[in-house]
Amino acid sequence: MPVDDLDPTDFHELTEALKYCVLIHDAITFDILWANRAACDLLGWTVDELKPLKAPDMSKNARQYTRELGHRWLGHAVEHGISATEWCYRSKNGEEILTEAIAIRVQLAARTAVMVQFRDIAEEKAVRRDLSRTENRLHAFLGELAEGIVVLDDANRVVFASEAASRELGGDLDGADFTAYCCDGPVPEREGRYRFAAPGGTPRWYAATCQRIDIESDLRGRMLLFYDITDRVRAEERHRRDTQHLDHLARYNAMGDMAMAIAHEVSQPLAAAYNFVEGARGRLGTGTGSGSGSADEAVAWGLDNAVRQIERARRILSSLRGYVGRLEQSEQLTDLNAIVRDCAYFVELRAQEHAVAVEFDLAADPLPVLCENVLIGQVVMNLAFNAVDEMARWPQAERSVRIVTRRGDDGRPELAVRDQGHGPPMDERIFEGVFTSKENGSGIGLALSHRIVTRHGGTIGVHANEPRGAVFWFALPTAPTRAEAGST
Repeated sequence: MPVDDLDPTDFHELTEALKYCVLIHDAITFDILWANRAACDLLGWTVDELKPLKAPDMSKNARQYTRELGHRWLGHAVEHGISATEWCYRSKNGEEILTEAIAIRVQLAARTAVMVQFRDIAEEKAVRRDLSRTENRLHAFLGELAEGIVVLDDANRVVFASEAASRELGGDLDGADFTAYCCDGPVPEREGRYRFAAPGGTPRWYAATCQRIDIESDLRGRMLLFYDITDRVRAEERHRRDTQHLDHLARYNAMGDMAMAIAHEVSQPLAAAYNFVEGARGRLGTGTGSGSGSADEAVAWGLDNAVRQIERARRILSSLRGYVGRLEQSEQLTDLNAIVRDCAYFVELRAQEHAVAVEFDLAADPLPVLCENVLIGQVVMNLAFNAVDEMARWPQAERSVRIVTRRGDDGRPELAVRDQGHGPPMDERIFEGVFTSKENGSGIGLALSHRIVTRHGGTIGVHANEPRGAVFWFALPTAPTRAEAGST
């Protein structure tokens, strides 16, 4: 029906039915003129009891609820038409009720009034405080959480990213295509290990899990939880390399035992062959007949060459037994120069095979080191063999390798192997067992050398040679000489 058809009493009934509390104040004196049923029920007073009350009678006793502030609030509504605030009323029984109050200027027929509408928001404020506290706690927890969290839509766009995720991957992830952060292919869809990095950044390893979420249609998609395990992966890789190194050393020791057995067994038939050759040569010239002289000379020539080859084989076996026979279980005080001299025979054999000239430039004074001779000898030969193999690719006139021992600037004994090849490799992982420049190489030689030198407390490295080539070097802690050790 039209509003004009409503009786004035109908408006009164409508106002009384409101659940919102209403107080009517005079716009000049701010005295209470009327209150609806909801206001009376909340405050516990009747309309007649409310009319003579002032702000101190029905407000919380606190500075922000003084009469002056109340009048200022109502006056602002009179001047501007509307004014809102939080006001804490005090009911008849002394209960304090925090409300959200809106004062509105209303022009009545007889006077100007201020209608105050208010509602109890104590419970709502408590809920807000709880929500705020929970939100702050969650924010703090997520901020300190080691796991990064991202939620991806069906197009792999980031619709949510935790602080940890942004901290790990860098930059603002919101709206980013997460595919660009995955270094090993598509976005993970199951639990596993993956490498993530911002575009152009250094990849790191993460353990990741993935699941679908749908939170009240507000946040839905694929949630990815991940945390950094780079250090763990690197430790596992070091353990794997160490295991390979130990296996290599075990095989090396087994080969040493086999070499000792072979040297022992072969030396006896070589000695017997040498005796037979000497006996045969002693009987030359005892025969008769024409032409026997020239025949004897030819046989003698053959026997002399056979003796030389037998002598060479005996020297090889002697060097092999002398070298392998020093597989000690503990470190010994020795001279780095002596280790190089022990290895020289084998280095020269390898060099002769490739027509490479080898120069040994050893320090005049002893270079005392405390080490396991055979292991450091293995390093010397690894570096020397690599240099020889490198120079074998160059014209014969340019094939040269120089092995130098010196006392370094810091006083440590040093060995350097200089070649005239292509120069130091660019791969930074050269000593990690993943690098080799040889067609059939395994890359384990340099990694094993690094392991041996560092186990002895030394350092190993490579730098460019001048004017061309590479210098592989290692340095060991200096050890006191026997005389020095005895004097202490």
